[in-house]
Amino acid sequence: MSVPLSIAAGMAGVDVIAFSIIKKISEKALIPGFAIVSMILYAMQPMLLLHALPYESVAVMNILWNLISSVVVALVGIFVLGENISPRKTMGIIVGILAMFLFTFEDGIWPSVG
Repeated sequence: MSVPLSIAAGMAGVDVIAFSIIKKISEKALIPGFAIVSMILYAMQPMLLLHALPYESVAVMNILWNLISSVVVALVGIFVLGENISPRKTMGIIVGILAMFLFTFEDGIWPSVG
């Protein structure tokens, strides 16, 4: 996995944890004080982005981060939190996955795995 892709995945991981905490607070499964954990996690995002910028542009990093985060958060919502989504939104997730693959290509070459 490339460095930018790894960092974007890490940033998406932060989103998954932070969003899951906020969801549990909204369901009254956690007390509102746990929101501070989400805030601290989000404070780490710029540092992660800073480490990626020598390898990739901010435009591509932001898109990768948002795509990975959107797809992973949606999957966690469906499979872990038991949320339901419509068929049209399922197609949107599939398009997001396709977009992630397209952004990981470099001049038509498959991304490196190692």
